[in-house]
Parts: sequence; C-alpha cells; structure tokens
Amino acid sequence: MKNKTLATWITLVGGPLGLHRFYLFGASDWLGRLLPIGTVLGLYGVFRAQGFGMDDAASAVLIPLLGFIVSGCALNAIVFGLMNPEKWNASFNPQTATLALAGQTNWLTVVAVVASLMLGTTALLASLAFGFQRYFEFQADDSLDAPMAEPPKKSAD
Repeated sequence: MKNKTLATWITLVGGPLGLHRFYLFGASDWLGRLLPIGTVLGLYGVFRAQGFGMDDAASAVLIPLLGFIVSGCALNAIVFGLMNPEKWNASFNPQTATLALAGQTNWLTVVAVVASLMLGTTALLASLAFGFQRYFEFQADDSLDAPMAEPPKKSAD
C-alpha cells in the first residue's frame, strides 16, 4: 500500500533524487532515473559558481536547472498531498477500498503541503531571478564588447 502522507514527504525531501518516483512507480521508472542527473548538474553549477565566480556562463544555466527541479518536486508534493482519498487509492492502491486509510489526509500531510509551498515558491522565484539577472548581465557585457559605430559625419552644407 502506498501511503499519501509518506509519498508527500518523500517527494518534498527526496524528490530531486527521484525517490518519490521509485516509491510510487518502482525502480524501473525512467523519470526517477533522470531526476538525479539534473540535480547533480545543478549542484555542479553551484560548485562552479563557488570556484570560478558568478561570471561563469555554465553555472548561470545549471543553477536555475536545480531550482526548477526542486520547485517541480515541491509542486508534485502539493498535488499528492491535496489529492482526494478516492483518487489516490484508485491511482496508487487499486487493490484496496476507495476510502482506505493509506489515502487519507492527516496533519502531517498538511504540514508537508505547506512546507512544499514555501520551498517550491522560494526555489522557483530564486531560480527565475538568478536566471534573468545573469541573462541581462551577459547581454550588457556583449553590448559593451561590440565595436562602437563611428558617429555620422556632418555634411558641409
């Protein structure tokens, strides 16, 4: 039996590593195998930024990737936590009754949903702010490096 509260917490805490996908869909889930790759790439971007500074172009792409993965997993945890018991049990516990205890919501589920909302919102907004800031800084640097055009010559009228 797949417990909704446990799945919500696993998604919040271990979602970027794909642990919730393995819990719900088994070890052969392809998305569960891809999530750790994106997470590791995002963490690599953080380490690149620490080592090479904030002007590193690769870290400007990789750091938002980590934030989007974290916010996506937080959104998934919210969806799991807010799913009604009938739908939960029909999706993940089809062999049980529609109102089985595994699909019920309790206070731990509500706390996980609230924590997911806070973490996901923070990660998403920070990723967007960081990504846009780096994009516009790179655009400004490119315009400064471009050769300046000569001013037009005045006509001798």
